[in-house]
Amino acid sequence: MGLTFVSEPVRVSTPATSANLGPGFDSLGLALTLYDDLSARVTGDSFTVSVSGEGAGELPADESHLVVRAMLATFDELGERPKGVAVECVNRIPQARGLGSSSAAIVGGVQLARALVREQLSDEDALRIAARLEGHPDNVAPCLLGGFTIAWTEGAGSRAVRLDVADGVQATVFVPEERGLTSTARAALPSAVPHADAAFNAGRTALLVHALTREPALLLAATEDRLHQGYRAEAMPGTASLVASLRSVGVAAVVSGAGPTVLALTPVPGDFHPGSAWRAESLGVDSTGALVKGSMVEHAERGPVAAGRQS
Repeated sequence: MGLTFVSEPVRVSTPATSANLGPGFDSLGLALTLYDDLSARVTGDSFTVSVSGEGAGELPADESHLVVRAMLATFDELGERPKGVAVECVNRIPQARGLGSSSAAIVGGVQLARALVREQLSDEDALRIAARLEGHPDNVAPCLLGGFTIAWTEGAGSRAVRLDVADGVQATVFVPEERGLTSTARAALPSAVPHADAAFNAGRTALLVHALTREPALLLAATEDRLHQGYRAEAMPGTASLVASLRSVGVAAVVSGAGPTVLALTPVPGDFHPGSAWRAESLGVDSTGALVKGSMVEHAERGPVAAGRQS
């Protein structure tokens, strides 16, 4: 017996995310209150995409679009594809800036496919599919689950734990016009690091979990990093300079994901001016993750969640 697809359109809102958060390379992530809004309906012929906002006129309008690719991977997991789907994307997350635009597209596609099928797919499976498409789980985990997440790979799957952020954490993003590529940022990293630096980051990562969830006063020390930001500084001198300037006035600032956006986790002094190259925006921490509206998988609140599956 085949799958049953809903006839009405389904909608999902996916949050921006910031990964690494300083020392938590490829493992820590935070969901932020900046959203892409996606909708999809089953059609009888082909897969089409319309895009407005960020990426309009640049992103593909067919099956090669990342949202559709994620939908197709999810449909294949469930065992059947519809003949066609019309997707509409209203994008607000800046493209290629280190705020998880690709993860938002992937998680959005997975969630849209879940909502179009009258058969439940668990969050564990959704995370596994999304992480496989993205290549690592640090951004897709907070996008799917919301809040502050710790993600890791185990066997052939990805898992994540969601935690609530303490009062007092204030997120500000500094977004430049220039774009960056994750592949370029990763190419700047060495194949090995000194043992002392690895030990330093292990301690700071553990401290960061405590600081984000219990004691934000420790965030400046907790966001120190020796594994990736220094190696990437030459390729992103403006980003490195802004991080250093913010930290010099006591702000817990880090490179957001692979950059070039800068994330501050503590209040920025009112007289601090990053320069005309940067657009500053104060954001909250999203607590719900990718929210599907008007379907059986809709959720309004999540507690701590462990997600993942080994094969």
